[in-house]
Amino acid sequence: MMSDFLEITFWICLALGIYPYAIYPFLAAVMAKVRSRPVQSGAITPRVTVVISAYNEAKHIEATVLNKLEQDYPSELLDVIVASDGSTDGTDEILKQLVTRTGRVKYFRQEPRAGKTAALNSLVERAAGEIVVFSDANSMYRADTIRHLVRSFADPAVGYVTGKMVYVNPDGSLVGDGCSAYMRLENWLRDRETRLGSIVGVDGGVDAVRKVLYRPMRADQLPDFVLPLKVVEQGSRVVFEPTAVLTEDTLTDESAEYRMRVRVTLRAFWALRDQRVLLNFLRFGVFSWQLASHKVLRYMSFVPLAIAAVVAPVLWNSGPLYRLVGLGEVVFCGLALLAWTRPGIARHWALARYCHYFVLLNIASAVAFVRFLRGEKQVIWQPRVG
Repeated sequence: MMSDFLEITFWICLALGIYPYAIYPFLAAVMAKVRSRPVQSGAITPRVTVVISAYNEAKHIEATVLNKLEQDYPSELLDVIVASDGSTDGTDEILKQLVTRTGRVKYFRQEPRAGKTAALNSLVERAAGEIVVFSDANSMYRADTIRHLVRSFADPAVGYVTGKMVYVNPDGSLVGDGCSAYMRLENWLRDRETRLGSIVGVDGGVDAVRKVLYRPMRADQLPDFVLPLKVVEQGSRVVFEPTAVLTEDTLTDESAEYRMRVRVTLRAFWALRDQRVLLNFLRFGVFSWQLASHKVLRYMSFVPLAIAAVVAPVLWNSGPLYRLVGLGEVVFCGLALLAWTRPGIARHWALARYCHYFVLLNIASAVAFVRFLRGEKQVIWQPRVG
């Protein structure tokens, strides 16, 4: 009887653990072919305001702002507003010079420092554009990115558009390579989710929203997650535009990537709690299934995966299939450990790098969930360091 219980537990946990990474993407791809909802995009040029929240970004802010002003878009219809969130490194001085030099840049200082979300609330309130584009302080767009972003707004059903973030991994680091592979999966999945109606997650560095659909958020809320969900709640679509490209360096330091993943996941847990109405299948249908599959089960996959990993050795004598799974578990953990302890060797072994990054993601989710249960929130943080 106990053996039967453990076998059932093992297979349920294994299925739940791999579901958000393999089964859900497969089902989403199949459904996207069956019930495709194409975006009716077109060559439109609405008034656009690019908003940027910056904290101690003196190294990047000038290049980032000029990158937006030099977009292949009518200059009279494009302006930039930057909020310096209590910067102390000379960011403000650079912004003041840009205001004088360009005539198309506005800037204000947020004091005391209150975080990105509070800055975005103030930035959007000041924006003159019908379409508001969100850029990070170190985000470099291709010349036609904004033009491609706004094309989807020709479809009146579309309220939010996210572009394609391409992570560049110049040094071949393990974390960077894993992050790049993760984003390739995400971009592929977003393309399929767009055909279903709306995507579940966005990047935040190459995004646009109709200003009329923007809803102010609490300072502790994750704008990259909460705002798109609020747009869906209002009945509009959130779609992926793969031709609107942002290139960004990956994090090459494992501890920095880990801290970022913990922070993002912690804020995502709070976002899911705040927007739990979207998990009402009777009201939101397919999107509720997408949200539960892509986000809830993915962030929580460490639980069933851990249980399956513990139960598998106990079932070693229950048949060859369990011994095969047990050996696979040993190989997987061994490769992840190899990548962690001997990065020089693992750098030339893709499977080890991916195992390593998968473990990092799930450990970060577990830590974030514990912090969530404790009621912890995070409003401000240090910028990413590539």
